[in-house]
Amino acid sequence: MESFWLVHDALVQWLSHGLVEASWWQVLLFTLATTHVTIVSVTLFLHRSQAHRALDLHPAVQHFFRFWLWIGTGMVTKEWVAIHRKHHAKCETADDPHSPVTHGIGKVLREGAELYRAESKVQATIDKYSHGVPDDWVERHVYSRYTWQGVGLMLILNLLLFGAVGAAVWAVQMAWIPITAAGIINGLGHYSGYRNFEAPDASTNVLPIGIVIGGEELHNNHHTYPTSAKFSVKPYEFDIGWGYIRALEMLGLAKAKKVPPKLTLGGVRTVADNQTLQAIIANRYEVMARYAAELRRAAGAEAERLKAQGPAAAARLKQMRVAQAWLHRDDDKIPQGVKPSLAAAMGESPQLAKLVAMREELRALWTRTGVSAEQLVADLQAWCRKAEGSGIAALQEFSLKLRAASLSPQAH
Repeated sequence: MESFWLVHDALVQWLSHGLVEASWWQVLLFTLATTHVTIVSVTLFLHRSQAHRALDLHPAVQHFFRFWLWIGTGMVTKEWVAIHRKHHAKCETADDPHSPVTHGIGKVLREGAELYRAESKVQATIDKYSHGVPDDWVERHVYSRYTWQGVGLMLILNLLLFGAVGAAVWAVQMAWIPITAAGIINGLGHYSGYRNFEAPDASTNVLPIGIVIGGEELHNNHHTYPTSAKFSVKPYEFDIGWGYIRALEMLGLAKAKKVPPKLTLGGVRTVADNQTLQAIIANRYEVMARYAAELRRAAGAEAERLKAQGPAAAARLKQMRVAQAWLHRDDDKIPQGVKPSLAAAMGESPQLAKLVAMREELRALWTRTGVSAEQLVADLQAWCRKAEGSGIAALQEFSLKLRAASLSPQAH
């Protein structure tokens, strides 16, 4: 009987405190640390390395991430990679597995994990988009085959360490990716936030500081340069995932294959040439982002002019404020209800109308097909002459910057 009570007391002690007898804040720190390792495993291994081939990882690091994802999420590499690649290939169409544009923001936020699981059962998706992922013995016979056993092992470890509260730790660990990745990034990352670039979709940067979700907060940057291992592009942006990559590189455990291009300005050429054209096309998103800034400034200057005219110009001022907010966006991203105000604003300001028209002419340098490089260089030279002869300071200065553009080697 005495041995029974000894066992009983030991069991009660274990359920109350676990093997480590951790305090509440130690349990909290453990939970945050393990969920962060999961986020890092997703962004570095699944996303940047496997889905986009932007990063090479040392086999030991790669296998650590594979093991951690097995016990921390139960996700199968080939399924995650295939679904993400399909998202990029079919972005915001009816075939996009988890777009808030087609499914609605509420559904993606609430049921992002369900959308992922439904697509993971579509064999055609897996067959088409999962090429190049690990396919060794352990992947086929353990990680892909025994997914629930992996997360079950994590539950057992948590219970051993912390007792009954380990179940709550496990619940948070299991919910972390469905909430942050399936919900926030796939949802808010295509719905709300700021945009550095007019990528051909609705992607947004949720926050300029990418820490909680490993840098995935910078989603517009990623959709603009999907094969880049680095997600931050502006001086005020921080991608903690890139910090980990640089640390691994210094240890010889990783190698970034590509980073976002950077527009380099050198001496102004007498005329734009083929190198100028190549630099502009390679950095076209940055070029258009700079042009957008000029459009906003021009609209802002027009708004100040109208504001100085007092109440008589109130209606036109309101239209110009709308233009300042929307005129820099691509036409298919502008709500229909806004377009009459934009048309009125351009009617008010021939300078704005000229800026918009020449933006579309500049865009034709990389959107036209079946045109020789020689013809495109001639078109670029003609654009620069037209801009510099327009009498519009913003266009003249922008043309000079284009003639100073040059290709530069990528640097970390």
